[in-house]
Amino acid sequence: MSQEAKSSACLALADGSVFFGSAFGATGEVTGEVVFNTSMTGYGEILTDPSYCGQIVTMTYPLIGNYGINFEDVESKGPRLRAFVVRELCRAPSNFRSELSLDDYLRKAGIIGLEGIDTRSLVRRLRSRGAVTGVLSTVDLDPQSLIAKAQAAPSIVGQDLVQEVMPAASFSWTEKLGNFATLAPQDSQPTRYHVVAIDYGMKWNILRHLTQVGCRVTVVPGTSTAAEILALQPDGVFLSNGPGDPEPLTYAIRTIRELLGKLPIFGICLGHQLLGLAAGARTFKLKFGHRGANQPVMNLRNSKVEITSQNHGFAIDALSLPANIEVTHRNLNDQTIEGMRLTDQPAFSVQYHPEAAAGPHDSAYLFEEFCSLMDLSAEKTKA
Repeated sequence: MSQEAKSSACLALADGSVFFGSAFGATGEVTGEVVFNTSMTGYGEILTDPSYCGQIVTMTYPLIGNYGINFEDVESKGPRLRAFVVRELCRAPSNFRSELSLDDYLRKAGIIGLEGIDTRSLVRRLRSRGAVTGVLSTVDLDPQSLIAKAQAAPSIVGQDLVQEVMPAASFSWTEKLGNFATLAPQDSQPTRYHVVAIDYGMKWNILRHLTQVGCRVTVVPGTSTAAEILALQPDGVFLSNGPGDPEPLTYAIRTIRELLGKLPIFGICLGHQLLGLAAGARTFKLKFGHRGANQPVMNLRNSKVEITSQNHGFAIDALSLPANIEVTHRNLNDQTIEGMRLTDQPAFSVQYHPEAAAGPHDSAYLFEEFCSLMDLSAEKTKA
């Protein structure tokens, strides 16, 4: 019997590659940019990270689902990726926190899963040729049909995916870090600041970190204007992560440009890229992106190496930096910019995820640095 005849799902790439496997989760057909993540754990956070909107995510670790799904660790209201690809699915999870199996979770969420393919072969292809558009289907197993659909599908470049994941209205956030978020108990700080967090597809653990260090947080949609944000009288502005290409987000770039110099600003991931664009830099698409929980980053201010969690397919072009941007962090794998600050404005950002969901805790100090920047701004205002 042929592999096609035994299979219940097929992934086809625009370059003509085809992978037959077994379906789990939901059924149907989806199109998206096929990418890979090298994390060994944290699939629950990966599934619910809005930055994966528009993407078919492949896990490089061979066994996924062994500790199930719990709703304490989710990073948004539900899975935001297009589909999920693994080598082997664990159908009988064993963990005291597990509330659902991965199979059941994706089925309820309407997300297609694919298992049983050679993920090493797929990932090597993506590493050598770059991220590529693909189609995953349980209803059409004809390779040529799926390849044609993948080739006709739009690229992620130039799309505004933020509109698909940002909140419809503003809201307040009060939840702090949970018991499993730190290696040791941490005392939360008293409320000292009011921060407006612009949500382009934000991970909830960022909000937990902000409240943990003493911030009262108001979350606003990514389309909010500078006037709307200033009317809330914040002490600082946070620019969140989010999916896709930053350059089409002209409304966000305009808002950030109008806020620069008025309030302290801290950006993460897409927020980092948008801050760079607002300051006059350019961005470019990485070949296959940075996605995993073990990315080495050099802090250029103290020469310390931080192991970081990352999820992005675009980066700031180092050759386009204006004179008032100082690079503060660099990726040790490819030397791309991982952090920067404006020398003439109270604004800084990092490309990686210091909120550690899921990932190491090396960079949590950045939330305290944001508070210090707001302290300094308040002192200057009083003077």
